[in-house]
Amino acid sequence: MNTVIEQRPDQLPMSIACAALGLNRSSVYGRRKRTEHDQPPRRSRKESVQPRALSEQECEHVIETLHSAPYCDQPPAEVYQRLLEQDQYLCSVSTMHRLLRKQGENGERRVQRPAQHNAIPRLLAVAPNDVWSWDITKLPLVRRGIYLSLYVVLDLFSRFAVAWMISKKENSALAEQLMNEAVTRYGIAPGQLTLHQDRGSPMIAHGYLESMKELDVTCSHSRPRVSNDNPFSESQFKTQKYQPDYPGRFDSLAHARRWCEDYFSWYNVEHHHSGLSGFTPEQVFTGRYKAVAEQKQRVLDARYEQTPERFVKGSPTVQLPPVFVAINPVNAEDSGEVLADHVNFPTLTAAGYVRGKCK
Repeated sequence: MNTVIEQRPDQLPMSIACAALGLNRSSVYGRRKRTEHDQPPRRSRKESVQPRALSEQECEHVIETLHSAPYCDQPPAEVYQRLLEQDQYLCSVSTMHRLLRKQGENGERRVQRPAQHNAIPRLLAVAPNDVWSWDITKLPLVRRGIYLSLYVVLDLFSRFAVAWMISKKENSALAEQLMNEAVTRYGIAPGQLTLHQDRGSPMIAHGYLESMKELDVTCSHSRPRVSNDNPFSESQFKTQKYQPDYPGRFDSLAHARRWCEDYFSWYNVEHHHSGLSGFTPEQVFTGRYKAVAEQKQRVLDARYEQTPERFVKGSPTVQLPPVFVAINPVNAEDSGEVLADHVNFPTLTAAGYVRGKCK
């Protein structure tokens, strides 16, 4: 800074000189003003002597008091109040904390639970029935405070709702029943399927996990309080509850079941999913999307031959669904009642197909 003040050429602007040396122009002007009036340079607050600060003897007395037998196990706020009741005032509570911190004695003395580091679930599906994702949402009834539980299992690769169930209660026994029937219906081979869920009580129950182990189904769980670890199930619930005909509150269990039957029939067979490049979950789940893509491409080619000037980017191409779907993908550089407990499975026969083949 003295170099700028004493050796700066008159033709060199102060702003350019300060920018070249990384100095603050206001600080340079202030130093030059104090130099002209023979004033000593300012020191930082840490370097300056505080007139109201405790003396070394007073600081030692405070530390000795805090270390004494009556107060060694008490926090500064407790010591402060007890000393006042004994007609003593040594210093403020904040000063006690500051002196203890200087001694390295300030902080939580009780044994604390260490920070928990949960593994990030990383799932990859390259074909139907590689990974299933499931969750439970609440459906409110007209009567306040009464809710139904909707269990929905999605195939991660195709977003196809492979199973759903409505019940008046939420427990692991229903989840176990749902998964057992789903695995049986779709012919899941041992070791083939990975089942992803969050950490709700039905998902982490020992009986449920033991049942999945017997089926040789690998269980994956979201991290605690991280809803983004199960995004596809959460997205499906939003799609469901944002439907124009969603009633908001259902009259009864039967009403909720009728509405969900219509909804999942539409969602699986008629809903052109944006995450599947406009194909329906049923088309991707059965593999029919390839034939549908060829049909769509023929329509686009015919239109392009008629009016090519309308397609400024050239011949249009039908986008196919993603070749894989992942949850938390690794970056490339990182290499009740009997009726209530009934399980509902959307079938491919409703769409005119059996095991992926046309009737």
